[in-house]
Amino acid sequence: MESNNRAKVIFQPSGRRGEVDKGITIIEASRQLGVDIEALCGEKKVCGKCKVRIEEGFFEKYGVHSSKAHVSEWQEEEDKFITPKMREEGYRLGCVAKIVDDLLIFVPEESRAGKQVVSKAARDIHIEWDPAVKHYYVELVEPTFEEPTADFERILDELDRQYGLTNLSIDYRALRKLPRRLRDPENKWKCTVAVWMDKEIIRVLPGKVDDYYGIAVDVGTTTVAAYFCNLRTMEVIDTVSMMNPQCKYGEDVMSRITYHMMNPGGLERMSNDIIEGINTLIARACDATHPPKPKKKKKDNGEGLEETAPESASGVDGAAKESVPPNDEEIMVLHGLPEAKKYLCLHPNDIIDITIVGNTAMHHILLQLDPEFVGLAPFPPVVHRSLDIKARDIGININESAYVHVLPNEAGFVGADNVGVLIAEEPYKSKEIQLIIDIGTNGELVLGSKKKLISSSCATGPALEGAQIAFGMRAAPGAIERIKIDPETHEVDYKVIGRDAWKSYSKPEEMKAKGICGSGILDLLAELYTAGIVLKSGKFNKKQKSPRYRLNPDNKQPEFVIAWKEESSIGKDIVVTQKDVRQIQLAKGALYCGCKLMMRRMGIDKLDKVKIAGAFGTHVDRQKALIMGLFPDCTLDMIESVGNAAGDGARAALLNRGKREEANWVSRNVEYIELTVEKDFQQHFMEAMQIPHMTDKFPHLEGVVPPEILNQK
Repeated sequence: MESNNRAKVIFQPSGRRGEVDKGITIIEASRQLGVDIEALCGEKKVCGKCKVRIEEGFFEKYGVHSSKAHVSEWQEEEDKFITPKMREEGYRLGCVAKIVDDLLIFVPEESRAGKQVVSKAARDIHIEWDPAVKHYYVELVEPTFEEPTADFERILDELDRQYGLTNLSIDYRALRKLPRRLRDPENKWKCTVAVWMDKEIIRVLPGKVDDYYGIAVDVGTTTVAAYFCNLRTMEVIDTVSMMNPQCKYGEDVMSRITYHMMNPGGLERMSNDIIEGINTLIARACDATHPPKPKKKKKDNGEGLEETAPESASGVDGAAKESVPPNDEEIMVLHGLPEAKKYLCLHPNDIIDITIVGNTAMHHILLQLDPEFVGLAPFPPVVHRSLDIKARDIGININESAYVHVLPNEAGFVGADNVGVLIAEEPYKSKEIQLIIDIGTNGELVLGSKKKLISSSCATGPALEGAQIAFGMRAAPGAIERIKIDPETHEVDYKVIGRDAWKSYSKPEEMKAKGICGSGILDLLAELYTAGIVLKSGKFNKKQKSPRYRLNPDNKQPEFVIAWKEESSIGKDIVVTQKDVRQIQLAKGALYCGCKLMMRRMGIDKLDKVKIAGAFGTHVDRQKALIMGLFPDCTLDMIESVGNAAGDGARAALLNRGKREEANWVSRNVEYIELTVEKDFQQHFMEAMQIPHMTDKFPHLEGVVPPEILNQK
């Protein structure tokens, strides 16, 4: 019988979980499970930095029922930091609240000590300039008794005369501001007009305004990245990213669809979470264009210095405001800066266009479109084509008259993010047969050339991102990101995020390892196999005599030590278990199987190019990817990393409206195939789970992997 003195606790978005003793604080539980929560005051209950949110409901993915009643009673110290509204939403101080029963705890970004490292940098790709929103400067003739034409019609006549723009409409909210904007004392009857798609006026500003701004957003299942762009120059001003706040509902799309089906109001709650997340990124990007706030002493009570609270870029109560940037001299005087620096001083209302990509489930949840049937055969989405929606209608805090352009979906499990990859990489314009693998929580594959394109989807990400690995974690400080295993001695060398030196150049106590993140997991299987620690089948080699190989004393299952207890910051050895190896095999086998079945469908037996997209594409070691068998054999020079191509596609659609038409065309002209209905899918999947494959030959690994390992039966 299980003890009733233990509670299951899951921390999101880190994904760390485990059983802890009832009665300990949430902060103490976070330490035991390797989750970093800010506690600047040393748990004296005076800093308020350890705010967390207790999630309410049954979470089938984790098999836990979480409730605000599963922590100890409210304490008066919490009133200083948590408002009544936040209390109602489930917020508590981690240093105060004690665990009474099972919990799912969401740690807000500002409470995380070890911030997630998200590799979503914008690539330098060629994009033709043709944004959906453009600025036009006009000088109008002031109305008279002889010519009392209305303000709006006066603008229409001038836009037609100077730029050939006809049949324009105007957004109602922009129309309400029009008379005052035209009669601005300093710029009387001189104005800049923002026109969307040559159809609608969405903003009128007094005087001549050259620069205007947009943002492209990639809503991933695990991470969200936003690219803040100058629409005139196409410069990426900033890239901001965060963990998808929906992670608490489950790491994969099916978990979130299930949450919607099992919880009344679940869809609205998940949608509100991602909208809030996008607004946070927008505000953060705008805040970064303002000069830093000076620091001031809060109190002379030993609590130290505290930065003054910056004015939110979204203004008071979320009401976006337009701004006139101060000049350099004003900034120096106001903020005491040592030297002049130009700050754009932008606010969300200065953003006049936004594009969004995401997989089909993320797309539907964002727009509150019922995703239930996406999860049921034959997996039809609610809508294929792209959508243009007023930002204000879905609660996105940019210019109140601006549109959100959501790129089209291909199929139930291949969404707008894959369309973004396609319009960024343009395989439909190439003679080469390309295989594009977007490795995320949901693996998406595209194969073909200008003659034909096919796509498919497979579940890969949770294991490769650490969610189903005993010591797996997100890419944050302390995560093991690179691994090498000596084939002779089986000694392990590794590197952790946040430390430049490898273990072999460090003292054990300097490493402070917490777990293994995705790039480390991709290294792991290849290294274990090449060193002979695991066999081709994925089973641990029982003949090995490595001091790191052992049977777990509790469950008697084999495991291999990656980092010893004294090298970790969690007080225990960091190991890879037989179950972990199986999880990685399942993920990599799904990808390989998908590649092979698609190649068979296309009638080809070799590729000209393999492109690896997504955050994994930025960090993957091409040789190790080939060794573990992520895709069929090829030369290393055929393998190319293309980074966050989905985000690049969103940016291309932001900066070139022709790409939006291209996206609609390609989404309907790529053939989606459902891998699981192929009659021999299970056989191919089973074969692909072996390392690198059960029967397929890998001649390009000869000389890389020892022959006795590569040729084992």
